[in-house]
Amino acid sequence: MSLYLATGGPDRDFSPEEIRSLLFEALGKLGERKRVLAVPPDLTRYHSRAGELTQMAWQYYGSQLEAILPALGTHTAMTSEQLTRMFGDVPHSLFRVHNWRTDVETMGIVPEDFIHEVSEGKLSYDYPAQVNKLISRGGFDLVLSIGQVVPHEVIGMANYNKNILVGAGGVDGINRSHYLGAVYGMERIMGRADNPVRAVLNYGADHFLTEIPIVYVLTVVGRKADGALALRGLFVGDDVECFHLAADLSLKVNFEMLEEPIRKAVVYLEPHEFHSTWLGNKAVYRTRMALADDAELIILAPNVREFGEDPTIDKLIRKYGYRGTPATLAAVERNADLAGDLSAAAHLIHGSSEGRFRITWCPGKLTREEIEGVGFGYGDLEAMTKRYDPERLSNGYNEVDGEKIFYISNPGLGLWAYRGRFSNGS
Repeated sequence: MSLYLATGGPDRDFSPEEIRSLLFEALGKLGERKRVLAVPPDLTRYHSRAGELTQMAWQYYGSQLEAILPALGTHTAMTSEQLTRMFGDVPHSLFRVHNWRTDVETMGIVPEDFIHEVSEGKLSYDYPAQVNKLISRGGFDLVLSIGQVVPHEVIGMANYNKNILVGAGGVDGINRSHYLGAVYGMERIMGRADNPVRAVLNYGADHFLTEIPIVYVLTVVGRKADGALALRGLFVGDDVECFHLAADLSLKVNFEMLEEPIRKAVVYLEPHEFHSTWLGNKAVYRTRMALADDAELIILAPNVREFGEDPTIDKLIRKYGYRGTPATLAAVERNADLAGDLSAAAHLIHGSSEGRFRITWCPGKLTREEIEGVGFGYGDLEAMTKRYDPERLSNGYNEVDGEKIFYISNPGLGLWAYRGRFSNGS
């Protein structure tokens, strides 16, 4: 197992030229590769710099890079416009679409007793390690898995083998991994590189993916003092060391520990990146450990127009709503449709405040009836944006007409926690 590149720090800011030189140097250490598959994230991870790195990999390998498979997970396929925005001049003919319901192969089974053990007895089912058939049967001599390590609600710290087993995974694998994280407790997982969900994915990768020549290209992205984004770290390797080094840096860069809980938070969802509550509820996930009891979370979401990225999941969210853990677990027990789509059930748990704080959604393209129908409070986008103008707010604490609010311009780039709540994981 090898680590080909590990560089970065909390204050580093790599230029595009430096990134290109470092990546080319790392790829050179792999030796000759004749058939290459790149697996980057989709547009929902636009700020990961994975689009730029995929473009550089294409420039390095030329015709030897035969296909690019965005790790869509449950998301909808990227449009031509989105492909160009994220990947620049990479030919669209190289891109393949991952279908999590039809395009996968089960490589092996993580046993039920392992799930029972790592979940502390909360769940007893096995886990199928599933990947897109292009990865398992495509005959590639290099699978370049590209993505960002950042605190994450399902897996603690995003990326590494999650990009393969979830991003390019199948229905059962995605459902059961998400549900495990939700039932075990999101607040016991977020910001932690080692946790039950990661243990299951590591088991699957270590036992069933060893014959696939996967190399990980992992980024850490943070904000500069002026609010602009900077690449803080770049890590290339084929084992868990690469991931742990990136995760250690991400915690220094992306995790903001607060000395007191937030009473009111305002989170903005950038229109190109967020168009569903499935994605936009990162505003809930990433702030929940920072919010005081009975706090208010206001979500400004100008382009949010649906609940689920997948039509089936959208219907389930509308049917069952964000009602909290007890109600969701009961609904899974009573209803075959929700029991058959455990990632949707997990999302309903993740997106609920459990009655502890208030969530006010201000969507540009969903009605009051739709928002209140799933259990959220509704706010008028125009009125709320006029009061809490993203153009005038800075990340962190602001004073608006005498009111103290905490502003976050993109929840996908970090994790916020009150020190007392994070330390006890509740």
